[in-house]
Amino acid sequence: MVLPMFHIYGATGTIFCLIQGIKIIIESRFDMVSMLQKIEKYKVTSFSAVPPILVAMDKMPLADHFDLSSLGEVGCGAAPLPDGVAESVAKKYNFTIGQGWGLTEAVPATSTFTPNFPTKSVGIVVPNTLLKVIHPETGKELGVNEDGELCLKGPQVMKGYYKNQKATDNCIDREGWLHTGDIGHYDDRGFVYVIDRIKELIKYKGFQVAPAELEELLLRHPMVGDVGVIGVPDSEAGEVPKAYVVKKDEALTEQAIHDFLKDKVSKYKYIRGGITFIDAIPKTVSGKILRKDLREMDKQRRTTESKM
Repeated sequence: MVLPMFHIYGATGTIFCLIQGIKIIIESRFDMVSMLQKIEKYKVTSFSAVPPILVAMDKMPLADHFDLSSLGEVGCGAAPLPDGVAESVAKKYNFTIGQGWGLTEAVPATSTFTPNFPTKSVGIVVPNTLLKVIHPETGKELGVNEDGELCLKGPQVMKGYYKNQKATDNCIDREGWLHTGDIGHYDDRGFVYVIDRIKELIKYKGFQVAPAELEELLLRHPMVGDVGVIGVPDSEAGEVPKAYVVKKDEALTEQAIHDFLKDKVSKYKYIRGGITFIDAIPKTVSGKILRKDLREMDKQRRTTESKM
């Protein structure tokens, strides 16, 4: 158990093991070397991860020095896992990776992986739970493979926010649907896909750009160690995507990144806001990118430049 237990993901994961009498090896804080040592020493068969852990395992050669053959299954949640990472890590270390989707307000499981599920999917909706996808602006219900806001109804959905009726009303509608704020869709087999958060979407000339999609693509570049994408103000387009990138190789250039994306995305998704190289991407303890910190960083930079 490397996840913080005050987070719903770590808390329910721990309870799940206790109920079944499963032995848990607990880490006081996450450290890659320590985690790999524990897996080897105690012959750990499973652990719950967040995307940055699996991305690191995929990119760093360190894991090759440890015996991870006991691992059979690794769960991943809290944020979308970049496309291709699951397949690469599973092949490299020979264990199964399953993504799930949930949130604190739905305590916490809403979908989970099943055998032979698409690795980019977060699985199928859990029992006794309903899911629908709606247009985030009109509220119209959407169909198969149409991206919109994911809404839930089920016995695990909270009654509301404690002593905050206004926040509750903004989240749970009159019919009892929990509006998750997540953007995604379901396919013709019922598998659910989560793409990004509504509030994170970048609006470029009316087009919606999901930061997670660009981050997912950029992480495929062999010289990119980590990346965070935000929207920055633009007088003509409203907003344009900007990338903060951690170099894995010092030879990486801005032009190389632009060239890498050129044939992989539509023109409105180009990183017109520029690229800034930094030492680390700010993240929560659960592995989610702190885009507000990146936005504040960018705001301060623009303020400084305007004074020069």
